[in-house]
Amino acid sequence: MSYIAERRVEEKERRRGEIADAAERLYADKGWEAVTMDQVAKRARLSRALVYVYFRDKEELLFAIGQRAMSVLRERFTEAAGRHVRGIDQVHAIGRAYMAYAHEFPHYFDVCARFQAHSVASDPGSNEGACRVAGDEAIAVVVRAITTGIADGSVRSDIGPPMLVAVSMWAFTHGIIQLAMAKGSDLAHLGIAPADFGEFAFGLVHEMAIPRTPA
Repeated sequence: MSYIAERRVEEKERRRGEIADAAERLYADKGWEAVTMDQVAKRARLSRALVYVYFRDKEELLFAIGQRAMSVLRERFTEAAGRHVRGIDQVHAIGRAYMAYAHEFPHYFDVCARFQAHSVASDPGSNEGACRVAGDEAIAVVVRAITTGIADGSVRSDIGPPMLVAVSMWAFTHGIIQLAMAKGSDLAHLGIAPADFGEFAFGLVHEMAIPRTPA
């Protein structure tokens, strides 16, 4: 590739990044439903027509942000798991990392939920495909932790296929976080602190995952 061609590619990626940055800031400030392509163009200081050159619609822009969200989640999962040796401890650390991630990046947590509800097959080279690949890499960290736990004896050997267990745990944890964040006042009405709710729920996962003690 010539120097000029390389510069053009770099400029294109830089401009795409600027548009995604503008959309992400609006997302974090206002929520995705309130974001418009006109607002993104204004925030990025670009024409509306130019924004559409890089992103054909709002959904494609959402997937670009989703790729970032999934990549950060994978990094957080990897870092959390890396602080522990036993698989079961890695699993719990990942769960807590997911909860911390949701509180630190609520718009990323929201885009994860939106993407998980979108089940259409996608081209790996598209924004949606890249988002899906990043999500697969995040769940792979959970699968490795479960596999490690089965190998070291800290996770039940009969718990089931690691991928199925990982996805089930992801869904379980995601629901816990959503309830704790959206229904905090309802939990308080029941005399339950959101933090206590999370810890208790993680304790249930622990009890389900650890090897049974012979009677």
